[in-house]
Amino acid sequence: MRLTDEEKYMKEAIRQARKAWKLREVPIGCVIVKEGKVIARGYNRRNTDKNTLAHAELLAIRKACRSVGDWRLEDCTMYITLEPCQMCAGAIVQARIPKVVIGSRNPKAGCAGSILNLLNIPQFNHQVELTEGVLEKECSAMMTDFFRELRERRKKSLTNN
Repeated sequence: MRLTDEEKYMKEAIRQARKAWKLREVPIGCVIVKEGKVIARGYNRRNTDKNTLAHAELLAIRKACRSVGDWRLEDCTMYITLEPCQMCAGAIVQARIPKVVIGSRNPKAGCAGSILNLLNIPQFNHQVELTEGVLEKECSAMMTDFFRELRERRKKSLTNN
């Protein structure tokens, strides 16, 4: 079975998320594509970098801006394994990214429709086209498995003390 372009790029975002998991970070990955080419990649590094701003999307946006030589990413599509938080959704709007593709929803912090939708507020000067559920099962399972493993590690560490 042949992958669609959306699935192909989401697979790359999943590869980025696995890099975060290897660092024991929440496995969130992101890629930014322009004219059929990945121009930036990012994965969650908050704990590793000890930085609130080290979200996958923000790291990828920074790299993409360097790649295109502008703060506007008007001809780009962002692929994210998990629905963005309010900070990342705001950065997506500010960067003028026209399309975002997400793998799975984030019911506790998602700001592309779960809690609110910052990507499509008519009063803002930019709205974002949103596609949801691309490789959703794989993206969702990765989060579930990560947090299960984290709970097991914590339980094991408590019983060893």
